Amino acid sequence: MDAHRVTMLGTGLISDFYTRSLHGQRGRDRVQVVYSRSQERGQAFAERWTVPQWTTSLQDAVSSPDTDVVVVALPNDMHEQAIALAAGAGKGVLCTKPLGRSAAEAARILKIVEDAGVFAGYLEDLCYTPKTGKAVQSVRDGAVGDVLWVRSRESHPGPHSAWFWDIERAGGGAVIDLGCHCIEIIRNFVGKGNRPVEVMAWTDTLVHPIEAEDHAIALIKFESGAVGQVEVSWAFRGGMDLRDEVAGTEGTIWLNHFQRTGFEMFTTGAGSGYVAEKAESDSGWLFPVGDEVSELGYNDMFTDMFDSMDAGTQPRETFYDGYVVNAVMDAVYRSAQTRTWAPVELDWRGGSTALIRGNHGVVDGKTVIKTEILPDGRTKLILKDPATGELEDRVVTS
Repeated sequence: MDAHRVTMLGTGLISDFYTRSLHGQRGRDRVQVVYSRSQERGQAFAERWTVPQWTTSLQDAVSSPDTDVVVVALPNDMHEQAIALAAGAGKGVLCTKPLGRSAAEAARILKIVEDAGVFAGYLEDLCYTPKTGKAVQSVRDGAVGDVLWVRSRESHPGPHSAWFWDIERAGGGAVIDLGCHCIEIIRNFVGKGNRPVEVMAWTDTLVHPIEAEDHAIALIKFESGAVGQVEVSWAFRGGMDLRDEVAGTEGTIWLNHFQRTGFEMFTTGAGSGYVAEKAESDSGWLFPVGDEVSELGYNDMFTDMFDSMDAGTQPRETFYDGYVVNAVMDAVYRSAQTRTWAPVELDWRGGSTALIRGNHGVVDGKTVIKTEILPDGRTKLILKDPATGELEDRVVTS
C-alpha cells in the first residue's frame, strides 16, 4: 500500500482535525506542505504539526513536487480555484464540505476533476462516524425494513471563523454550514440511488446581526416516498448537538453523537481546559468526547479516501455526492423564499427507486392494517374490507 504526501490548504480548526487524523490513522500518510494566507498562521501550523514546508502561495503549495494529494480546507469561495489548480497539477484532491456555494459552482468543480481524470473525494466526515457507519450498514442489511423517515439535526453556538458569517464568501448561513452534513447523512440512510425530488423549507435570522440565516428546518421528499427532516441552528446553547433518527417499516434507530457520549462529568472549573468542539463552558456538567477525530468520522473518512485511491476505486463520498447536496440546498433556499415546495434541480445519475409499498396480510379476504397483543394476552387485528373500505376490530385468539 502506498504512503501519501499531502498538501494541506488552510490552517483553521478543520485543518487541525484533518492533520491529527492523517498523521495518526494509517500511520504512513503525512502532511508535507501547508498553505495559509497568513505567514504567521502558516508557520505556527507547520511547527505545531511538524510539517516540513509552509507557504503563502497557493500555486506553490499545490504544485509542490513533494506531494501527490491536495486537501482543500479553505473557505467556500476558494474551493473552485484551489481544485482547478490541484486538478491541473494532476494531483488527487479531497475537498471539505460543502463542495460549492451553489449547485452551479459544484457542477463546475465536478466537471474540472472529471475532465482531468484525477481522484476526487468529498470530505463529509459525519457520514463516517463509527455510529453512523454501523447504523447505515444495519439499514442496508434490512434491520429497519423500508426507510420511511430520517431526521438529522446539527446545532451549535455558531462557527469559529469570520468568513462563515459572510453570506457571499460562504454562500449561505446555517444551511450551507450544517445542512450539508444533515442532507448527506439522510441520503446515506434512504439510499443514494433514491432521488431527492422536492423540498419544503423555512429559514430565518433570529439571533445574530448577519445577512445569512442562523436557523432552518427543511423537509426533503425522495422518489421512494421517504422524507428527510433537516434541523440546523447557529444559536443552540450547550455545545454541539448532533442527532440522527431513522424510522422504517420494521425498526427504528436513534443516534446521539455529542450530547450524550457516555462520558459525563461535573466540575467547578478548577481543572479548566478544552472539553470538546463547540463546548461553551469548562465547568458544570460537561459531556467530553474521548477521541474527537474518531467520533467525528475523520479517521474512517481518510482511511476510505486513501484506500480507495490506492485501489483505483471511488470513495464512499464523491464529488458527485457533494454536487447533489448543493442541489438540495439550492432547493432549500428557493423554498424558503417562495414558501412552497421547490423541485430539486440536478443532473441525476442515480437511476430510479420504487415507491414504498407495505406488505399486508389478508384474513378472510380483508387486509390486515395492524396486529397487536392486548393486555390479557389475546391478539387483536384491525382489518379493512378492500371492496367497501369498512374497518373492523377483530380478536382472533384467546
